[in-house]
Amino acid sequence: MGNQANRNLWIDYLRSAITVLVVAHHSSHAYTTFATFDKKAYINSTHAIVDIKRWIGMDLFQNFNDIFFMSLMFLIGGLFLIRSINKKGETNFIKDRFYRLFIPFLVLGTFFMLIAYFPSYYVAHNNVDIIAYVNDFFWVEKWPVGPPWFIWVLFLFNLLFALFYKIGEKIGISFSIAGNKPFTFFIILFSVSFLLYVPMAYNFGAGAWVGVGPFDFQLSRILLYFGYFVLGIFIGKTDFNKNMFSTESRIVKMWWFWLLLSLVIYFMLTIMSDQLTQFVKDNKIREFNAWMIYYTIYVLSCTISCIAFITGFRKLIIAEKLWWSSLSENAYLIYLIHYIFVIWCQFLLMKFNIPALVKFLITFTLALSLSWVCSNMLRKIRVVNKYL
Repeated sequence: MGNQANRNLWIDYLRSAITVLVVAHHSSHAYTTFATFDKKAYINSTHAIVDIKRWIGMDLFQNFNDIFFMSLMFLIGGLFLIRSINKKGETNFIKDRFYRLFIPFLVLGTFFMLIAYFPSYYVAHNNVDIIAYVNDFFWVEKWPVGPPWFIWVLFLFNLLFALFYKIGEKIGISFSIAGNKPFTFFIILFSVSFLLYVPMAYNFGAGAWVGVGPFDFQLSRILLYFGYFVLGIFIGKTDFNKNMFSTESRIVKMWWFWLLLSLVIYFMLTIMSDQLTQFVKDNKIREFNAWMIYYTIYVLSCTISCIAFITGFRKLIIAEKLWWSSLSENAYLIYLIHYIFVIWCQFLLMKFNIPALVKFLITFTLALSLSWVCSNMLRKIRVVNKYL
């Protein structure tokens, strides 16, 4: 969530495209085959609303996104950090991030999540008592953070780097030559991903979340996200538009290869998961070895999907489009607001006997468009427009 002045077109459009994927991702959760709802504490559910209509295509879609898109968001979040600190100085940079990230997370995030999660409370308790709902929200559900978890973690990473900025400036890692050495860049990204994710996921579980109140995060991925954030900082130290991610660099020219490979690797991951489970049950492979094979393919999928999106957008985004620029300008608020519309749409659609795919498309279309409209309206308020 950077300053407008620090943006360039293809990265701005890439960031907004991932925001759209986030909206679609959450829109699909109610319709996955593995979705479960816990009436005792809806925060323990796989999603805030779970429909009886399911489709395995939703599983494939949400899992593909989940593997890579937040890692890529953190990498993008680090790209312009050094330039921003150099321009503002450490103190003003921290102050700016406090108003741009932390305050919106704590104040707007909490308010929006209170609106968003009411249908979950109603489904669980068949109760419309607002006071009881608010009490449940803070004490039973432990202050659900929802999608804004990304914002407070990004703020923390920004704060940590600003405090250790002088040390970071002295580290001489440069990715300038990596653009013409695609395999080198791939190995760096894969190695960082494997080392920072696999030990955490294996020891703590891939789905473990921890935190206090709204300061919640996914334990297995916190080091992975920080690693991608730092990689973004080091890439941002270079003139990456003219060097590493130049349209003439080998890594960008291979965008179509990365795209195809990302689909192939994800297909492998999908089919290998059940096969590895069966091999363990049949005593054909040790459980540890099966996990390492799975995690290796998982990290491959994350790495290559990130490269595919980066190089694809760098190659294909040439001219500005007014509608996309509007989407980009509103992406931050869309991210903050969309969960309200996602959950309420899914809730209102529960009684309709229509296919899961149709419900997903309705939810996604309405959530994105209504979030976009609301963002445009909110940004007419001067203070909102200044920071968001």
